[in-house]
Amino acid sequence: MTRLLPLPVVLPLLGAGISVVVGRSRTAQRVVAISVLSAVTVLSLVLLVHVDREGPLAVQVGGWPAPIGITLVADRLAAIMLAVASLMLLAVLVYAIGQPGAERNHVGFQSVYLVLAAGVAMSFLTGDLFNLYVAFEMMLMASYVLITLGGRRDQVRAGMTYVVISLIASVLFLSAIAFAYSATGTVNLADLAVKLQDVPDGVRSGLAALLLVVFGIKAALFPLFFWLPDSYPTAPSPVTAIFAGLLTKVGIYAIIRTQTLLFPGDTPKALLLAIAGATMLVGVLGAIAQGDVKRILSFHIVSQIGYMVMGLGIFTAAGIAGAVIYVIHHIVVKTTLFLTGGLIEHVGGSGRLTRLGGMVRTNPALAVLFILPALSLAGIPPLSGFVAKFALVDAGVADDQYVVVAVSLLVSLMTLFSMLKIWTGVFWTRADEEPDEPGHPVGVLGGPVLMVVPTAVLVTLSLAIAVAAAPLYSLSLRAADDLLDPARYVAVVLG
Repeated sequence: MTRLLPLPVVLPLLGAGISVVVGRSRTAQRVVAISVLSAVTVLSLVLLVHVDREGPLAVQVGGWPAPIGITLVADRLAAIMLAVASLMLLAVLVYAIGQPGAERNHVGFQSVYLVLAAGVAMSFLTGDLFNLYVAFEMMLMASYVLITLGGRRDQVRAGMTYVVISLIASVLFLSAIAFAYSATGTVNLADLAVKLQDVPDGVRSGLAALLLVVFGIKAALFPLFFWLPDSYPTAPSPVTAIFAGLLTKVGIYAIIRTQTLLFPGDTPKALLLAIAGATMLVGVLGAIAQGDVKRILSFHIVSQIGYMVMGLGIFTAAGIAGAVIYVIHHIVVKTTLFLTGGLIEHVGGSGRLTRLGGMVRTNPALAVLFILPALSLAGIPPLSGFVAKFALVDAGVADDQYVVVAVSLLVSLMTLFSMLKIWTGVFWTRADEEPDEPGHPVGVLGGPVLMVVPTAVLVTLSLAIAVAAAPLYSLSLRAADDLLDPARYVAVVLG
């Protein structure tokens, strides 16, 4: 099974190269990309089942022993993230093929998309800080190309902001790696977990704070979120969907991994809970103030990140399990909402609420595809968002964290209000202005089949999360137990 570990990284990179070679044939590019991501999805599910039953897997790339060489590791959290990410990457690729726009107009879309997929997989599987930095840079290069596809002035401006902020984070990340190596002589995560316990408390706390800032920028935590709401809405809908669903969650994954593995006794619970509450409130207030579908959903990315940090801040098995199941729910639901937003723009010719209206009569099925994930995002029972939020609230109450619990419940109500703002503006009221461009109604759902089918599949998957809440929470709890007791992770890596 260890031979499977490099494949989620290697296959997309090989696929990207092949996609460049067959660039004259769009059909060949699509076949390569779909085949590669389908294989990665199957591999990730196989790894998840094996890791859950047998325990963590580790492989030393090139045969160099840890902590000298490059280590790839899959424990329950990494396998969960990889499996969910692979499913989203495949679904969004199919959607992109069906949508007139980014994929059809740019011959390099498939190859760059596969590089992004390789970076995401490497972020979850890498076992050392430096290769986590390499994975982030892979994602940065690919995401800058994707976010500026089309070359419109607003895209380039937003892309420059995205790149500048990301480069600042990269410099800080390299500094943190240098400090860690200077203090311990290693960048291997398992080895760091052992050796950091022997460094002075001040050095360890400073390194923890620096890594929290670095990954906080990637995850769009308060007050480091300002780049996201302006950057994401300008990109094509499938690009925005995969960014919204995955890229900030890579940052959250890195925060959870480093805080639990490297600094288990130094985790600033009060600070994390304060950041979580502020992130929830600022994000949802920003969403309420917007009048565009994509911008509302972009601010909600920020708001929902706060719930995940809340689970980590509680820092109990139940709290971290709530954060894990919330990440699963949010990746699926947020990706679905942006895909639905793309369908709304495709049908209505605009994303502005004042230029849309009445779609419940012309496209009732599209209204269903929107309202189910929208209500789930707000935490309405019995949908997946309710399950995830209930897990966090229950963990917060058990740990006497009543302030952040109250904030989370208030933000849920405000989220419902902002989702109903889209619901009424797009599907019920009449448009006040003409759309930006003519709509493209096709069939009952109002969109090409390849746009509609993956959206419907993800809506169904979000419902399945609610139906399978008990086993998913049990899996999340096992992942949380592993994170709070990393001895097995360390033993697998270091032997």
